[in-house]
Amino acid sequence: MEKASHSAFPDLLHELDADPEDEEHTSVSVTHESEWCLGAYRGGYVVFENLEEGDPRHMTDVPPERIVALWRLLADGDLVSLENEPWKPGY
Repeated sequence: MEKASHSAFPDLLHELDADPEDEEHTSVSVTHESEWCLGAYRGGYVVFENLEEGDPRHMTDVPPERIVALWRLLADGDLVSLENEPWKPGY
């Protein structure tokens, strides 16, 4: 993903607030070509996992600007920095 496309991340995150009554679409995510995915849910719940291998991890109460920063790390392929975040095991 090109760095210019990082500007779309705040709008992507705002999609969660578009219809608070929508119980079907409760998350948005960014997936890297390495199959690592970072999903954000309402309320600041974030899941980081490899779609091929599993190993889900999560964080709670993550502020919107931090979610965007995490997505930027993923888009740039900076998996080392993401691995160093304070993830808790599982969903």
